Amino acid sequence: MPTRTRFTTWRPLATVLLTALVAALLTPAAAHAGPRESRPVYSYADAVREAVWVDTRLDGDGDGRTDRVAVDIVRPREPAARGRKVPVIMDASPYYSCCGRGNDSQKKTYDADGRLVQAPLYYDNYFVPRGYAFVAVDLAGTNRSDGCVDVGGRSDVRSAKAVVDWLNGRATAYTTRTGTTTARADWTNGRTGMIGKSWDGTIANGVAATGVKGLRTIVPISAISSWYDYYFSQGAPLYDSGPDWLSDYVDSPEARARCGAVQQRLVDGAPRTGDRTALWAERDYVKNAHKVRASVFVVHGLQDLNVRTSHLGPWWDALGRAGVERKIWLSRTGHVDPFDFRRADWVRTLHRWFDHELLGYDNGVDREPVADVERAPDQWVTSTAWPPKHTRTTTLRPASGALPGVGTLGTRTGRGTETFTDDPRHDEDAWAAAIDTTTPDKAGFTTAPLTRDLRLAGSSEVTVTVTPSTPTAHLSAVLVDLGPDTIRDYAASGEGITTLTDRTCWGESTPGDSACFRETKARTAQVGHTVVSRGWADLGTYADPGKGVPLTPGRAYRITLDLTATDHVVPAGHRLALVVAGTDSGLIDPPADTPTLTLHLARTSARVPFVGGPSAFSAATRGDQGVRTGPADRDTAVPPGLTGPHTAHRVP
Repeated sequence: MPTRTRFTTWRPLATVLLTALVAALLTPAAAHAGPRESRPVYSYADAVREAVWVDTRLDGDGDGRTDRVAVDIVRPREPAARGRKVPVIMDASPYYSCCGRGNDSQKKTYDADGRLVQAPLYYDNYFVPRGYAFVAVDLAGTNRSDGCVDVGGRSDVRSAKAVVDWLNGRATAYTTRTGTTTARADWTNGRTGMIGKSWDGTIANGVAATGVKGLRTIVPISAISSWYDYYFSQGAPLYDSGPDWLSDYVDSPEARARCGAVQQRLVDGAPRTGDRTALWAERDYVKNAHKVRASVFVVHGLQDLNVRTSHLGPWWDALGRAGVERKIWLSRTGHVDPFDFRRADWVRTLHRWFDHELLGYDNGVDREPVADVERAPDQWVTSTAWPPKHTRTTTLRPASGALPGVGTLGTRTGRGTETFTDDPRHDEDAWAAAIDTTTPDKAGFTTAPLTRDLRLAGSSEVTVTVTPSTPTAHLSAVLVDLGPDTIRDYAASGEGITTLTDRTCWGESTPGDSACFRETKARTAQVGHTVVSRGWADLGTYADPGKGVPLTPGRAYRITLDLTATDHVVPAGHRLALVVAGTDSGLIDPPADTPTLTLHLARTSARVPFVGGPSAFSAATRGDQGVRTGPADRDTAVPPGLTGPHTAHRVP
């Protein structure tokens, strides 16, 4: 358990001596009953801190020699002195010098001789005393590494894969960036677990998808599974930028000077048309999920609008089809690390996971429920499978109502049409807030108030048939829970958390590397609706999701929009809504034209995964038949939805 403090503390000499004595007695080999938990028996203050440069066997910067990536290592001294080898926890990142890691934005720091003083985050402080080595890799083109950043491509992935190969005796490393003296990883057994949030976790996905031997587990947090889907959604562009901007953002000053050709290839290979190119195929890890040998412990925020759960759903499903051992945590935050929304439980679970996967301890973590899901702020439930075993897809259909653009949602096929005009000033929350009002920019459809709770779990899709008035058009489809609730304020700064001043300590500290981090608490908001899932598309990709074409005004087109994965309970008394509209402001870019779109209801439907399937939806919407009912429907005077800034350039 952590200790709470407002300042950094260091271990007294007596503690170090006692630790060394315990280390001599409590080794896995000496534990006759079989250990169930690694203990902090090694000295963090005396840990070996060293750097090597691993040869990637690529020449990304075109300087005539293969690139070497910098690898900073912190490992316990005692096991090597006794001839024992240790496993590795590895975080490969582009952020160690440019931007920092974690809620405190920590960067790597070095002493005058270039030796690592501070490794960001708590992984080294906590796990090195417990018999693990921590390895922090600078991706090619960043910090002290050669090469160029190519944003999830061959260079990025090979940067980290080469290190796994070196840890397993299959690659060459050197003691300096340009020297010829080699370094061997004779202190490790090669068993490696990769971890990291956002881009770091993305690299873990990419390396696992190579099938590299020795990588036993990965823990991707808020990670990308296909880089195309970070910048586009079925042809609709996001963020008004491409991978060249992101590469320039993290490149070291040296790399910026030498990597112009790589930058240009990123520009040429990622046109803002949204067409799928060879560049995007190289950066799609989902298609290689069948190669994954490692177990996968996924963590993702259900309201992450940076790395959306559209990255989670296809990756999770593909891993399942490949028979990969999986575990998942789903929070109601945005782009937030579990260390900052469920700290004590997270560190305890991660510790047990690594003990099981890397040390081979039979601690039962593999027999526990597969999924932990945050149902409300700081309220968690578990599922033995995810999505739950009894989840079945139900086809819902929109129908006209008494007012234009204000319809019903059920299982019967609708008739007629609804019409709306794209208004790039408005977003999903504006649409949901006006769900019961005729507005020119959306068509909305709702169920009656539910008579019992209804749980959605997994990925939905919405198929629409629309007739545009212009040669270009973008579409949005949104599922909404209509009703008052207290949620994490994912649209505010912190994306669902508030950072406090008190600190808790996780592991051991040194004068240059504190194990104490600021605590957080849930930041909540009172809302009248909650967006559950969303999806976007360029209508021009109706025939080929890889290439958009101009539309013929007046012609009807059919397209299916893939919605982001979710796990959400619509409570009794609330309504479930489907909104179909144009540009979702701040999340996708508008089309070249301002189209008016006619939605053909008979040929429009939503396929939604409900726990309990069609019968659960029927039971929740057939009226009061003795089942538990929730609060009365509130059509007026409800709190607004979330409003908050949308950044033009997001960083994974």
